[in-house]
Amino acid sequence: MDEVFRALADPSRRRLLDRLNQRNGQTLRELCDGLETTRQSISKHLSVLEAADLVVTARRGREKLHYLNAAPITAIADRWLSRYDRQRAAALADLSTALENQPMESPTFVYTTYIATTPERLWAALIEPAFTRRYWGGVALVSDWQIGSPVLWQDAPGAEPRDLGQRVLVAEPYRRLSYSWHAFQPEHAEHFGWSAEDLAARLDERRSKVTFEIEPHGPTAVRLTVVHDDFAPDSEMHRAISGQLDGSGGWPVLLASLKTLIETGEPMPAPV
Repeated sequence: MDEVFRALADPSRRRLLDRLNQRNGQTLRELCDGLETTRQSISKHLSVLEAADLVVTARRGREKLHYLNAAPITAIADRWLSRYDRQRAAALADLSTALENQPMESPTFVYTTYIATTPERLWAALIEPAFTRRYWGGVALVSDWQIGSPVLWQDAPGAEPRDLGQRVLVAEPYRRLSYSWHAFQPEHAEHFGWSAEDLAARLDERRSKVTFEIEPHGPTAVRLTVVHDDFAPDSEMHRAISGQLDGSGGWPVLLASLKTLIETGEPMPAPV
């Protein structure tokens, strides 16, 4: 946490985070555009932000893309905000954003966490139904994990798995997994209090995709980076997976439960 506050203390580094917040996934050259500073200086600032885990990088072909990472700031909020205060603060922040900013062209969610495990065990946690059921809130993901295969949702043991239109895009064991994301379902409408008309309007939203990148981190841990992108502009699904629709936590809470399950044998307790 000290590294996070030191990284945020510099206005130049905050400016870089603001630029990534406006458009996530930029190269070093793109981040340098329009700034009256040297490329070397920007690289040094990015190194400080990466050391504090406020920025994470991912390779796309020959390019190195930089992403804003919400995990350290979430940890700060967890330390000083109760669940009630978090929902109130989120509501005020959403109001401020709606009044001050235009919708992003295509939002991207990026989250990095470190887990005391092996790449093989983390891979199993991402693909094995018995494992996924324990941290996905009772839902098991069922697939043969071949490119183009469906990723089915099984709501309860013995239930018929449902095809929500998700398909495997990338499957490189112990390194990278990616699949297309589902549209909103009737149970989401019930959870969020939407009418049938509200749900029908949201079903037209463009499908997104989620990617899990696994990297060894020392001899006893791995770094897991989750990139959820390809959203429609002003995406309601982006707000849902980020935990902004109802304060339930979205990916950050689910990934925290995955980490807790692997490291302790038990997932995080479900919120009341």
